[in-house]
Amino acid sequence: MITRFSRRALPAVAAAALLAACTSSGGSTDAASGTPSAAATTTPSPTDPATATPTPTPTATATPTPTVKPTGQADPALQAFYGQQLAWAACKDDPKTAKIDESAVQCATLKVPLDYADPSGGSLDVGVARIGSARPGERTGSLLVNPGGPGGSGVSMVQRSQKGYDGPLRDHYDIVGFDPRGTGLSSPVKCLDDKARDSWLTADDLGPEHGKVLADACQAKYGKLLEHIGTRDTVRDMDVLRAALGDQKLSYLGLSYGTYIGSVYAEEFPDRVGRLVLDGAVDPAKPLTENNIEQYAGFERSLRAFAAHCAKQKQCPLGKDPDKAPEKLADFLDGLKQKPLTTKDGRVLTSSVAWTGVINGLYGDERAWDALADSVGAAMVGGKGDGLLGYADDYNDRDKDGHYSVSADAYTAVYCADGATGVPTGDALQAAYAEMASKAPLISRREPGSALFDPDCRSWPFRSPEKAHAITSKATTPIVVVGSTGDAATPYANAEKLAAELGNAVLLTREGEGHTGYWRSECIRTAVNAFLVDGTVPAAGTRCATDTAK
Repeated sequence: MITRFSRRALPAVAAAALLAACTSSGGSTDAASGTPSAAATTTPSPTDPATATPTPTPTATATPTPTVKPTGQADPALQAFYGQQLAWAACKDDPKTAKIDESAVQCATLKVPLDYADPSGGSLDVGVARIGSARPGERTGSLLVNPGGPGGSGVSMVQRSQKGYDGPLRDHYDIVGFDPRGTGLSSPVKCLDDKARDSWLTADDLGPEHGKVLADACQAKYGKLLEHIGTRDTVRDMDVLRAALGDQKLSYLGLSYGTYIGSVYAEEFPDRVGRLVLDGAVDPAKPLTENNIEQYAGFERSLRAFAAHCAKQKQCPLGKDPDKAPEKLADFLDGLKQKPLTTKDGRVLTSSVAWTGVINGLYGDERAWDALADSVGAAMVGGKGDGLLGYADDYNDRDKDGHYSVSADAYTAVYCADGATGVPTGDALQAAYAEMASKAPLISRREPGSALFDPDCRSWPFRSPEKAHAITSKATTPIVVVGSTGDAATPYANAEKLAAELGNAVLLTREGEGHTGYWRSECIRTAVNAFLVDGTVPAAGTRCATDTAK
């Protein structure tokens, strides 16, 4: 399930048949310079944005400005973008979906400004895909979906998970996914080649220079494009897409990082909020390092729960004592730093890679933990690291041929654009290290810096004015926030806090392990579908069980 909040890339192990990462590339920005290409400056009808009067996007200042600049489609300089017509056609074949019938999916390209402060300065192409309503006579509009990340492909999410929307959602909506800028088909950012990526991911010494390697490569390849890859730009693209789809209001299902996109949209365009569902909440008020601490604390809890679950089984490589099992696992994974394992294809399972594989497995619930335990046992007892390496490859979106998708670098580019201003130094840094060690002692002890700085924005060449802050929306339509009590990646407390911060929001709770709730609970799906289709708001305090059938 591509619903990742933090660490290097996107996990897909929990429900790969439903949601998977995209490996295609495209867009309309010159990768070498980050400047708009000739194709990128092709303008949408009916008017040419190059001739429109550019109007700066408002920024927060201490002194009020005498007039308020119109935003979104009220801005004359953006009318050409908002008025464009999407040309739908069959999608290009996805080689990874040989067993999936993609005939029901159509694709299109949305034109958006490279820079919303200068709409006449060139455009980007945003990839879009849709599955048409199964019952056109009952269609009420479009439902935009986002799989998380940052770096997840909404186009791929729609292409590969058609059956996941069958029923009320597909009956009443066109299901629409899009690739946020910097990902998939929308000017993707891929800074390291596959060989360099292999080396970068397997490194066990992850000091500041490790992050600088990626930052320097991204700056060299993408230049000014990095200045325009961030969540607020994506939110503005999403509003252009809403208008191009012909919808007066936005209906949206966002998972994990996708909840942050939805939250910022509710802040930026409160009058355009239709029915929003935010599942697996990110807390916008926390700086990136603080979010990392809370997330690693969530993974620490899940690691202990997994080890205790393993200890209850007939065979467990961690022994039968649930209190000692977590440390036994951590000791083994840390020990790979001195004694890595060589896999059957000659690749190496380092400590960093093994930890990545285990954390990927922790995105799942108990139904997936037995398979994770098998891979752990093969490595600990049999010296065979192939299983854990497979979990890590899945997490890092590396295919069997050794090719990586663009998701990893998009993740860094977006998070550093959004949160690079919150990097702690001095006493604040030491306090953060101490808090990480206190809340996640096993997971963070090997490389506390790589846990705290994930991604590492210390050398990132671009700093946006975006800062962590509580989002309060003036939207009149209620927003549904879904939280799962055992979610390691986006801890339940985030959902509680986001629902309270948004104001006009209701919290829907799933009790159980695993990341996000919609595809893990029939009760959650029923409540969410009723809201999206009929506008029925879940009763306050509604709690749902996790599906137990395997």
